[in-house]
Amino acid sequence: MQINLTRWSTQKLLSESSKLRDATFGTLVTYSPKAFFPFTMLCRDSCGYCTFAKAPARLQRAYMTAAEVIDLARSAHDQGAIEALFTLGERPEDRYTRARAELDELGFASTVDYLHTAAKLALQEHMLPHINAGTLSTEDLAKLRSVAVSMGIMLESINDALPCHRLAPDKKPQLRLQTLRDAGELGIAMTTGLLIGIGDTEEDRLLGLHAIREIAEDYGNIQEVIIQNFTPKPTTQMANVPPPSREEFLRAIAMARLVLPESVSLQAPPNLSEAPTELLAAGINDLGGISRVTPDHVNPEKPWPNIEQLSKTIQDHGFALVPRLPIYPNYIHESDRWVDPGLVPAINYHRDQLGFAREHLWFSGEPSILPTPVFPTASHATDTPGWLHELQDELDAGREAPVELLTMAGSAKGFDIMGVIELADELRKKTVGEVVTYVANRNINYTNICTFKCRFCAFSKGPLSLNLRGTPYLLSMDEILAKVGDAQERGATEVCLQGGIHPTFDGEYYLNVAKAIHTHFPAIHLHGFSALEVLTGARRLNLELKDYLRELSDAGLKSLPGTAAEILSDPVRAILCPDKLSTAEWLEVHATAHEVGLRSNVTIMFGSVEDIGDVIEHLDVTRKLGRQTHGFTEFVPLPFVHMATPVFRLGKARRGPTLREAVLVHALGRIAYHGVIDNIQVSWVKLGVEGAAFLLGCGANDLGGTLMEESISHAAGATHGTFLTPEQFGEVAGKAGRTLQQRTTFYEPVVTDEYQYPDTRHVQRVAQ
Repeated sequence: MQINLTRWSTQKLLSESSKLRDATFGTLVTYSPKAFFPFTMLCRDSCGYCTFAKAPARLQRAYMTAAEVIDLARSAHDQGAIEALFTLGERPEDRYTRARAELDELGFASTVDYLHTAAKLALQEHMLPHINAGTLSTEDLAKLRSVAVSMGIMLESINDALPCHRLAPDKKPQLRLQTLRDAGELGIAMTTGLLIGIGDTEEDRLLGLHAIREIAEDYGNIQEVIIQNFTPKPTTQMANVPPPSREEFLRAIAMARLVLPESVSLQAPPNLSEAPTELLAAGINDLGGISRVTPDHVNPEKPWPNIEQLSKTIQDHGFALVPRLPIYPNYIHESDRWVDPGLVPAINYHRDQLGFAREHLWFSGEPSILPTPVFPTASHATDTPGWLHELQDELDAGREAPVELLTMAGSAKGFDIMGVIELADELRKKTVGEVVTYVANRNINYTNICTFKCRFCAFSKGPLSLNLRGTPYLLSMDEILAKVGDAQERGATEVCLQGGIHPTFDGEYYLNVAKAIHTHFPAIHLHGFSALEVLTGARRLNLELKDYLRELSDAGLKSLPGTAAEILSDPVRAILCPDKLSTAEWLEVHATAHEVGLRSNVTIMFGSVEDIGDVIEHLDVTRKLGRQTHGFTEFVPLPFVHMATPVFRLGKARRGPTLREAVLVHALGRIAYHGVIDNIQVSWVKLGVEGAAFLLGCGANDLGGTLMEESISHAAGATHGTFLTPEQFGEVAGKAGRTLQQRTTFYEPVVTDEYQYPDTRHVQRVAQ
């Protein structure tokens, strides 16, 4: 039974819609960074309020040229836009000979055919097309689906007798509703909505909303509904018609929120309202497309709000503004149903782990200036989410953080991020205090030739990539020993050995390397050989894993790196490294290493194809092993560096993690491993020194190693340095307001009279 909301008082409508919005969407408000592509301003319809559609005599051309589309797309992308909003009149070639002639000249049968090509051009410039082409046939919808991540058609009104639509045959409500249904059959995420104040009544609006709701429930394809207020424009038939009153408009928004399914986002254009915060109070959760690049060609007299100022304004009212793509996260997560396979790489290029847009122009592996502020903060107190209270209570009671609460923390956006950061950093202070540690070490990657075909790796050279990404190499034993000797002379206490799985290696190779280094440099801690290398060595010698690890230990190996873990979730590994060791095998190698007296660390490579559930699974299985063996020394999150990796170039991976994800994975490590692993490391090679300094305030306490050389991240495209001195580490710690201390691999203070490098006031010396 439908409730007649027209009988409700305005106060009751607004109160109930606001409560429902808060319960469904919380404090997040989304918007789409866009550019407006006025593809053609010719239209076969004549609506009584429209100034977008123009007569041919007022236009230089009937359509945007291909060059104009490309130039606008490039400019928009450079300025941070993601959505290419193609807006156009309906089938102008049916009315205007000029449109028909121009299409013939360009070699296209219809406006839709040319639009398909134009949208493809925008895609090639990394823009995501959202197409508003009006009523379309099933064939036209199917054609455009291959180049548009979403589409839109405004219902405007369910009333088919409005005078303003008398000369607009395509504005017949049933035609527009049928387009929405056909789009649902084809699996197209759609935008629709109502135009308030064009002669419609409140009863019309309620009927229109119920018609939209029915389609949303039947097909699931209505991702957002726009409630737009009519604004009279000079020279139109409705120039003297007053706009809807503020109360009338807010009532329409509230009704929409109460009628529509909770899965549907509700939007109102912020440039058509003098007080966008009133729209939030009425129940919207989205502010639609906002452009830094182009005007609103439909309402050119109404400029877009400044995004930074808008963000601050709504933060002052307890909301956080978050960018999104023109296709919403829940549709991205069901891309098999809603997205043409050819568009998935374009979406991956822009999306974050949760399916929103990347918040900042920050990437792992390349210099990036952190935004200010990094995350939204409210100017007044906001309610701490209940799950964060529960998480704190569990930890205070000495229990481990439950998986479901870790998942909530890992999905935090808006104001909630700061709550997770603060919890993680308090745990850091209680566990390890204010000192930041580092180890003086050298990385030695002895070969980049590998028989495995990991799709995330740009370092290794296999049979199909011997001429790609640099020259294949294999260091001789003398070269390895020379590097170790140089490292020791420069103050290193550790060397870290890792390389590809060379086709000629048997298990003796790793034993011989360990013996040689230990014999010549017994004071050097040998930290080496990934779980894959260890497992391969044991198998090639037909030895039990435990026996082989004992032999490695006897040869001088002291600890294992946690590499080859990537994400310990087998469905993800099937994408990233299908021929590599499994989750169970990685865990077995480390459990056995701990059993024979070797220690190791936990790494995670994040930001490629995984979701937050995969990250939490990784943390949970390693946490369980750590509780059993007490053999893990540290947790090392490794942000995916995407640039030259095969999985990214094939369009199957994202452009690495966002800054939000990098922060949360480090914070989650501190929270999840509390009482199991005391040390959380940041990778300055992947994050840069500025990012590393910031993450020291998010639960981390260790800066890793001086490295002296680094090959793997740089092969993937990282451009940060390959060596930091203690002085530079001290500067990083100082930026975080902390002091620096050199450590051993096992986090014992290094006792020394002097450093090999210039002193700094941030370095805490340990007296001999």
